[in-house]
Amino acid sequence: MSDCHRRIEIFLIVLRTAAERDGRELANDERRSLDGALRYFREAAPKHNADEEESLFPRLRSITDPEIQAALKHLDRLEQEHRWAAPLHEQVDRLGQSWLTRGALSTTELQAFRISLHELGTMYSKHIQFEDTVLFPLAARLLSPSQKAEIAEEMARRRNLNGSLIAIPDES
Repeated sequence: MSDCHRRIEIFLIVLRTAAERDGRELANDERRSLDGALRYFREAAPKHNADEEESLFPRLRSITDPEIQAALKHLDRLEQEHRWAAPLHEQVDRLGQSWLTRGALSTTELQAFRISLHELGTMYSKHIQFEDTVLFPLAARLLSPSQKAEIAEEMARRRNLNGSLIAIPDES
């Protein structure tokens, strides 16, 4: 799941880089990069949210360990952030698709694009930091091997992959 976070961070950089182009017509490589980042957030990021909300969080909620119980207080916030981000992602996608189709964004559209990206970046920075430094290490340490295998299988099914291709690491 941390690998998904790295992709989120990379694709946010791609979108911010596009936003620095002031809404002008993009070169072919810029268009491909923008299209790839938009596609990631439209298609892959919702699967990551489902990995957390449907596979990881329910299993963590079933553990009575005091460390997990303290971290669980944050799960509602994390789920709310997923829902809070959805309309911002929709706006970025709509504006980005318009940019790709029309070849340019108006000043107003560019401003909305940049504001949405800034808000998403601010949220993701805190969201990812908590999950990567607190939640995921706890899960790696406290989930049983069978729970980790179940999560990996569910993640693989969401992506139409063989379950053996995804592994939930043990704490190192």
